[in-house]
Amino acid sequence: MAAILDLIMVVLRIATFIIIIQAVLSWLVGFNVLSIQNPTVRSIWGGLQKITEPVYRPIRNILPPMGGLDLTPMVVLLIIFFLERVIARYGYGVVPF
Repeated sequence: MAAILDLIMVVLRIATFIIIIQAVLSWLVGFNVLSIQNPTVRSIWGGLQKITEPVYRPIRNILPPMGGLDLTPMVVLLIIFFLERVIARYGYGVVPF
């Protein structure tokens, strides 16, 4: 059971890093520090979009439009942090800080 919980925790941690990288990359593209015309940036951007969009889509359907502000990554990160705490508390029996 602990091995399965460890695997879930690793997947959640990797998802956290992917979401943070995608958010930072979107800021860099939005402020024209990086250009989507660059093939390397375009391939990284496209790969991250393909990974994150299936997770973001249901949450974007629930959240109201906020103009140019997309709070979806923050909501997903909060859900991931909540799941990590639940697993640590009830799966491992450890009280997280």
